[in-house]
Amino acid sequence: MKQALTKVGNPNVLVNVISKRVRQLTSAGGAGGRPLIADTGTLGVADIALRELVEDKMAWEVVEPAAEEVRAVTKKRKKS
Repeated sequence: MKQALTKVGNPNVLVNVISKRVRQLTSAGGAGGRPLIADTGTLGVADIALRELVEDKMAWEVVEPAAEEVRAVTKKRKKS
């Protein structure tokens, strides 16, 4: 876990990256359903996803929100 966190840098991003990969591994018939590491043994899907990240078998990218999306989120609510 610590090795994966040092690669990503932000615990929130790490959770999102691993969650997405776990969904891919557990989805039925998905293209990303096979593990990218050879020896999975008795590992769970979250452990497989973490090892894939640590062994540089997968990459991730942070996408910044568009300015319009930020404005919509920060808009004040009307008082009733």
